[in-house]
Amino acid sequence: MPETDTDALPTALQLAAVTLAMQHPLTRSWTPDDERLPWLARAHEDDLDLMTDMEMATFRASYFAFPGLDAPTYLNRWQPVSADLSALLSIRFENRVRSRPFVDLSGLSRPWDVTDLAALKRAALEVYGVFAPRYLRLFSSAPVDALPGLGRDRRFVAAPVSVLAAAKTTIPPELSLRPTEDDRHLAQAGAAYAALDAQHPGHAYQAQVLDAEQLQEAIDAGLMFDVLVQGEWAGYAGVHPDEDLGLPSYSVQELLLAPAFRGRGYGAHLTTLLARAILVARPEEPGRMLFGTIHADNAGAYPAALRAGRMDVGGWVQLRLIDQ
Repeated sequence: MPETDTDALPTALQLAAVTLAMQHPLTRSWTPDDERLPWLARAHEDDLDLMTDMEMATFRASYFAFPGLDAPTYLNRWQPVSADLSALLSIRFENRVRSRPFVDLSGLSRPWDVTDLAALKRAALEVYGVFAPRYLRLFSSAPVDALPGLGRDRRFVAAPVSVLAAAKTTIPPELSLRPTEDDRHLAQAGAAYAALDAQHPGHAYQAQVLDAEQLQEAIDAGLMFDVLVQGEWAGYAGVHPDEDLGLPSYSVQELLLAPAFRGRGYGAHLTTLLARAILVARPEEPGRMLFGTIHADNAGAYPAALRAGRMDVGGWVQLRLIDQ
């Protein structure tokens, strides 16, 4: 791998300023820029660390085991793209699946536009073409399908928790939430995901059920809830405290109805119930956002989130790198 000119590298704060400039205008009204910038910078510190973290690179080389590729090949790279644009590129794998590599655009010297796409494609293939990556992933605050030639990916759907909790809606009297106590229903949740995967083959790459460790962490934080219909377990609704797009947030960890309880209109009320339960569990943090990252092709969860009052504030798009 060519040596990196450390004098030419951006700082995390410089990367954060570009990332902030690319955000949806609505999100910039939720939290002041001067508060948001340091949070974005912390995320970019991790991106920059992965340019030199040989321990992580060695682990990834062992885990993914591409023949003939040594550990430095897995490091992030600050790559010239054009005369006025450089990009921080990362090799990633969907759901850690070796056969699904892609390149992530993790930072920029300035916001990208459609005239940069051909040069960005060349740069991604120059650095990571040995992995045969399927696409380059870029962030855009534009609406879904607003950029011709770019494929769909996950979207950020969000709204202030306090706004969602105050929604004027009539909750079905048989529908409620209660704090989850243990993992007794985790197998049922897994079966619900399997049913969705069977019905919609793309769902397996769009969403995955939380694992036992994630469930326990949410339980310990008091932020995982059983969905009940007339007292019977019907699903999960839970979050964990996070920073999404540089905003203080509760990131949705699970919002699930078991198959037997779908089609009754309950899904539209889960976000309201969850927001209200969060404010009871964490009354000291009313200013956080409720964030979910949902694939635009998820025909159930994505429109349901919008109907429940969350707003699409941008997301990733895919620039195809190789024919499939």
